[in-house]
Amino acid sequence: MQIPVFSVADDPGPDFASLLRRQGLSAAVPDGPVSAAGAVPHGTTVVAIRYADGVVMAGDRRATSGNLISHRSIEKVFPADRWSGVAIAGAAGPAMEMVKLFQLQLEHYEKVEGQPLSLEGKANQLSQMVRNHLPAAMQGLAVVPLFAGFDTRRRAGRLFQYDVTGGRYEENDYATSGSGGLHAATVVKLGFGRDTSADATVDLAFQALVTAADEDSATGGPDPTRGIWPVMATIDADGFTRLDDSDLAARYGRLYPGASA
Repeated sequence: MQIPVFSVADDPGPDFASLLRRQGLSAAVPDGPVSAAGAVPHGTTVVAIRYADGVVMAGDRRATSGNLISHRSIEKVFPADRWSGVAIAGAAGPAMEMVKLFQLQLEHYEKVEGQPLSLEGKANQLSQMVRNHLPAAMQGLAVVPLFAGFDTRRRAGRLFQYDVTGGRYEENDYATSGSGGLHAATVVKLGFGRDTSADATVDLAFQALVTAADEDSATGGPDPTRGIWPVMATIDADGFTRLDDSDLAARYGRLYPGASA
């Protein structure tokens, strides 16, 4: 493919997603029920929780196709850029493609403008991408992400959740998405404290995912035998930091001492 060239009068601007659509590179919208082609892998459950210095994001590792486990170690929490992260729930394939395009969009904007997009602008950009995905969502390929980050202007963590129409809602304390989200939210609600430490908030997110896995068959719990642990990350003044599996294994042993390792 030849790289497109534009004149000064025909500048496409910093919106990379719009540029792709203009070049005819957008994915085709399904013209029939997706279920006719077979079950689509879906991912659940994801959690975002504010704490004193930032935000914790976490997601289990299971993807299901109907009543079958299609993947045991899928990743659902990704860095969007240095100061923010996105967690996916819904149709796994389109969700991962949305994350890749979102990451590229933020990098493209920063290179063109010479400075990163504001956290509010990043949340709005993801909202537009979810809204543009609505035709596919109506065919059964819904993507419902969570977005969170450290606002370098306010010096505080912020988090946002979405609906399939692209509606964007900022939450003050916590947000969940996915089939186990209700169970996870109950655990977080009972243990939440905005002034708690990052370590205590990671413990709370971990317990929320374990409880969701215990109540929801589509959510996968920690699997010490296979060495599969949730994806968990903190986002604060130091940026996006993913926790090591060794840390999560030790945390699991401390939180659930009676569990088999």
